[in-house]
Amino acid sequence: MASEFKSLKGRLLLDGGKLRGSFFHRTVVLICQHDAEGAFGLVLNRAAGKKAGDAIVADVPESLKEQALYLGGPVQPSLLSYLHTDQLLLNANVMPHLNLGHSLDDLVEIGQSFSATRQVRIFAGYAGWSPAQLEDEMKRDAWLTHPASVELVFNTKPEELWQIILREKGWKYRLLSQIPEDLSWN
Repeated sequence: MASEFKSLKGRLLLDGGKLRGSFFHRTVVLICQHDAEGAFGLVLNRAAGKKAGDAIVADVPESLKEQALYLGGPVQPSLLSYLHTDQLLLNANVMPHLNLGHSLDDLVEIGQSFSATRQVRIFAGYAGWSPAQLEDEMKRDAWLTHPASVELVFNTKPEELWQIILREKGWKYRLLSQIPEDLSWN
């Protein structure tokens, strides 16, 4: 009997310690879309070391150009995506109050509008899975899951996100969060 499909949209995937040597080592990925056709996610904790203005050639507001650019994943690094939140954002497409966008025109509009509660994060590239690929990786325990929140996406230091979530998951994962990046440091 085939198991029922369970979407991971709006959830976080964390490297459970089995992805050493890959792009996804110690990453936290927000799953933005997931259905029978595959999955699309953005790595939340991998800074590109550049500003968003270095990757956007269009005329966008200075406030957006000065933001840090993040590596959303290894697929199509020239493709820009962004997450934005606002308390007034009722029809969000990832989870309540969190929207994924790809349109440069929409990004410019978001940057030009004023909202005290709006936050934006811009990504180059994305993480993608073909049909059943993510489910297979889940069966092999390559990933841990965790509920996503706007707070974790925007208000947690990206370089600490993986460790913070693992500590929240309890003692079993706290040990994993304390393993040094380079095992020779141990």
